[in-house]
Amino acid sequence: MSTPVVEKAREAPFAAFAAEVRTGLGASGQKSLPSSYLYDEVGSALFEVITALPEYGVTRAEERVLAQHGARIAQAFRAAVPGRSGDSAPAPVRVIELGSGTGRKTRLILEALARDGTPLTYCPIDISGSALVQCCQAMANIEGVRVEPFESDYVAGLAAASAARRPGEATLVLFLGSTIGNFPQLAATRFLQSIRASLHVGDALLLGADLLKPVDELLRAYDDPIGVTAAFNLNLLARLNRDLGAGIEIDGFVHEARFNAQARSVEMHLRAVRAQNVVIHAADVNVAFQPGETIWTESSHKYLADEIVHMGQDARFALLGQWVDEVWPFAETLMVARD
Repeated sequence: MSTPVVEKAREAPFAAFAAEVRTGLGASGQKSLPSSYLYDEVGSALFEVITALPEYGVTRAEERVLAQHGARIAQAFRAAVPGRSGDSAPAPVRVIELGSGTGRKTRLILEALARDGTPLTYCPIDISGSALVQCCQAMANIEGVRVEPFESDYVAGLAAASAARRPGEATLVLFLGSTIGNFPQLAATRFLQSIRASLHVGDALLLGADLLKPVDELLRAYDDPIGVTAAFNLNLLARLNRDLGAGIEIDGFVHEARFNAQARSVEMHLRAVRAQNVVIHAADVNVAFQPGETIWTESSHKYLADEIVHMGQDARFALLGQWVDEVWPFAETLMVARD
């Protein structure tokens, strides 16, 4: 029999999840859950499959930008590092990635930065432990790169990775993959401000963002014909069952992608196809679903390239450069922290 201390330790990892479920599903009106909970071990694996689908161009666009312009991005960052001049040795760099996943795209940046012998410490941050293991394995053979992973959410992970920086290290934060699109513009600016608060003047941020494109193209990317995105979304209900003992009948829901023209965002929902009453003891909530009612699980806002620059300026960053993919409009924007 487990002791109370052991039982408490088992419950702790799911306490935040249970609190979010209680708030998001227990309130009146539109039910919702944070998109971050889509990415457990199963969800992260499904998302890797999504990135390979022909309908989902985000990942390939970002890889093209980083492959074509990685050297320019690294050069622009090096030039902004304080105290670097002439033939002096490269300043050590701490690269902190928010939501690293398996780190497939990140390798392109790390290799570009390491080419001149710059000592690099790479700090991937992710809530998925399995994704971090894959990421560390993928980066282990890059010469001159030390890997220090943080299994955490963005804010706590960034604070911990920044606090561990060594004397003389400059910091480059990576926020790739268009995750900034999960925030509407005002919230995105506030999130960039929270990143800026953890940085020193002269540190930098490389921000990936998916840009606005035709609606039918966007909807295909979030509702593929073979149903991988649907499985990714429905896995959130399976996670409720696995982690919180919810007992939801998953076949009573279907995946739905919508375009919100006013917000310029693609929304993912889980729509109930029949009435269902669910007691989630771990979250101390009883949830009734009516046919047609939805759980809003993700918003992916699509920006214009100059809006990204303005958001950075409002968060006390200055533009160093911006590179845009022409096949699938996607921007990588490099910004430096200013006073």
